[in-house]
Amino acid sequence: MKDKAVMGWLRGYRRTALRGDGLGALTAWALIMPECVAYAQIAGVPPQNAFYGAPIALLVYALLGRSNFLVVGATSAASVLSASAISGIGSAQDAVGLSAAVAIIAGTVLVVAGFARLGFVTNFLAEPALVGFLFGMALTIIVRQLSKLTGTDGGDGNFFERLWTVIRHAPDWSMTTLAVGVAALVLLFVLERFLPKLPAALLVLVVGLAVSAGAGLSEHGVETVGKIPSAVPVPHLPGISGADWLALAGGALGVALVVFAEAYSIASRFAREHGQEVDADREMIAVGAANVAVGLVRGFTVSGSASRSAAAAGAGGRTPMVSLIAAVLILLTGAFLTPLFTDLPEAVLGAIVIVAVRGFLRVGELQRYARLDRPSLWVALTALVGVLLFDLLPGLLLAVALSLLLFIAAASRRNVAVLGRLPGTRLYGDITEHPDAHTVPGVLVVRPDGSLFFGNISRVRLAVRDQVRAAQPPPHTVVLDLADSYHLGVPVLDTLDELRDELHRRSVALHLAHIRARAASDLDSHPLAARLGPHARHRTVDDAVTAATNVP
Repeated sequence: MKDKAVMGWLRGYRRTALRGDGLGALTAWALIMPECVAYAQIAGVPPQNAFYGAPIALLVYALLGRSNFLVVGATSAASVLSASAISGIGSAQDAVGLSAAVAIIAGTVLVVAGFARLGFVTNFLAEPALVGFLFGMALTIIVRQLSKLTGTDGGDGNFFERLWTVIRHAPDWSMTTLAVGVAALVLLFVLERFLPKLPAALLVLVVGLAVSAGAGLSEHGVETVGKIPSAVPVPHLPGISGADWLALAGGALGVALVVFAEAYSIASRFAREHGQEVDADREMIAVGAANVAVGLVRGFTVSGSASRSAAAAGAGGRTPMVSLIAAVLILLTGAFLTPLFTDLPEAVLGAIVIVAVRGFLRVGELQRYARLDRPSLWVALTALVGVLLFDLLPGLLLAVALSLLLFIAAASRRNVAVLGRLPGTRLYGDITEHPDAHTVPGVLVVRPDGSLFFGNISRVRLAVRDQVRAAQPPPHTVVLDLADSYHLGVPVLDTLDELRDELHRRSVALHLAHIRARAASDLDSHPLAARLGPHARHRTVDDAVTAATNVP
């Protein structure tokens, strides 16, 4: 929807959509309830804090967002990044305030960036780096849940250190706890395989509660969630020191990047599937505002959920009304039904989380990279191993750095095509693509395939020099086609000036063609303009060749 007004979708809402939206909201609620408790534990905060934030996130996104299908809330990626951001800052008792502060900082960054129209930045997070990061993140989450399934201490450190801790404590594993966890895993996979339309996580949660209460599992050494206070969101500042706010800033920036990349990729996918569009800047503002609001009610970082969005859409949800109805259902649950979770086994929560994150283990995508694009495979594997060795936030920074390196490498590799006149026309094309195009003796026409900037201009200069040396007969004029360059920065113009001098020493003249308006303005302010003179600047390549050969 292109309406920019808050809740602009509501004016055109049709009652006929209410049935589908209601079913979608019930489905989303069924997924959110168990995940609220599970993801709160990943984030390192009490379960009630998830109930504080969940309805607020849904409400704010419904007010400001533009995706008809995105369901916003706690996710595995957002939760584990939040936990990583607060790690080592303050004490365990400060986790609630620190987590809320991370959400506020990350949300504020996104809101400011959205108003500054910086939504395009997600285009520079390379897909292979993101695939590797999320794969490593999923493995990290899984190994952290193994302690819940075995009833032992999960230890600290990176993925390998935690895995070794769990294995080393094998003699101390609680067989009862392990049986509960494995049974929950099996039941989740069976339900998803044979009854995919049912809310598997909610059903397993209900079964786990019933078995735990009926068999008294807590008396057999199985840890349970315990009593969860009623959770009604009320405004509450994080209550942490100024030093803690500063310490959280760096990690929160990384959280903001992944949170928006996750939410926007999901919203974009659903928009494409339904012939709609979402505005990156507006989505950045909506997701950022949702995080700020969640942080102000003692919640933790939220993002878009692929599983909930897909399930709600599959149940018939077609508008943001899904989020509004789901928010009301969660408010009622938090206010009156939290005591029902008291006997929920921790092992069941661990199983729910493991199944929820397995979608990030994209082995097939890594195999596709291995088959079709080896450099992308190495980028993905580097990001994956970086997460496993150095934890999530350093791994995220590594993924971002790899993405930037890929962009710089791609941008700096500019092919310099030799152009020839196409038969029967006054147009020029790449002679490798048009074998029938003929070059003009003594005039070398070249075109960089892409915009010139400081990162590639030196390579272009060397490529032109090599073409001059290889040309037979030697050219007396080089025509440089600048059709793809809309802006010429000072480094580009300086290097072109060096190229002009180098060609002049070889008694070769430099002519420029297809100079765009902005590029012409840049050129006029540089000494190169005077050195070239007006006779060396041409509207088209054909004009330049004609001037160089004096052929009408």
